[in-house]
Amino acid sequence: QVQLVESGGGLVHPGGFLRLSCAASGSIFSNSPMAWHRQAPGKQRELVAIVSRGGTTIYADSVKGRFTFSRDSAKNTMYLQMNSLKPEDTAVYYCSIGYSWGQGTQVTVSS
Repeated sequence: QVQLVESGGGLVHPGGFLRLSCAASGSIFSNSPMAWHRQAPGKQRELVAIVSRGGTTIYADSVKGRFTFSRDSAKNTMYLQMNSLKPEDTAVYYCSIGYSWGQGTQVTVSS
């Protein structure tokens, strides 16, 4: 089983940036899909970015060009670089690997 811990959330002004981290431990399979998701207050959870088994990264239209997924296999950590943040990006962000999920980290974009 994989354990995931997110970090890096916080309060940022519109136009600002944050980098979320997701540290993984346990039985990690390199071909498991890795993803970032978010859930805003009163809304359904949505997929932000996903890396398929083939290595292709797909982004939600709402974040395309602003968010970037990356990973450091040596550190068993994946990242979500978020630039040009908007108030509508405010949400709890979750990482997942296969069927394992982290506990979430809050991102608030507000002036």
